[in-house]
Amino acid sequence: MSVFENINRTTDKASMIGERYAKASHQYFKLKVFQQLTLSLSMAAKVMVIGAMVFGGLVFVSIAAAIELSRSVGSFGLGFLLVGLIYFALGLLTYLLRSKFNYYIIKKIGVKFFN
Repeated sequence: MSVFENINRTTDKASMIGERYAKASHQYFKLKVFQQLTLSLSMAAKVMVIGAMVFGGLVFVSIAAAIELSRSVGSFGLGFLLVGLIYFALGLLTYLLRSKFNYYIIKKIGVKFFN
């Protein structure tokens, strides 16, 4: 009977070790998901706050640039049109370089996500 008792103890130990490993893995994954979620939410909040501030500043700078261009070219409408064309050109450039932006973002976020 000693052999059967040893086998029984060994299987009980293996079962306990397996259960502890499963619980530890579950806890690790919960913590990892929490970490990724909090990093993502804090990054989104920072982007929104900073983006709002930059957007507000950009509106004032754009109006000032349009007024200055209006004085230079002698037409109020043409100054605002030129500022609009500048933004259109920047938008087109961003669209053409979108794959490079995607690569850069994936590279930066991938390091944090897969760490």
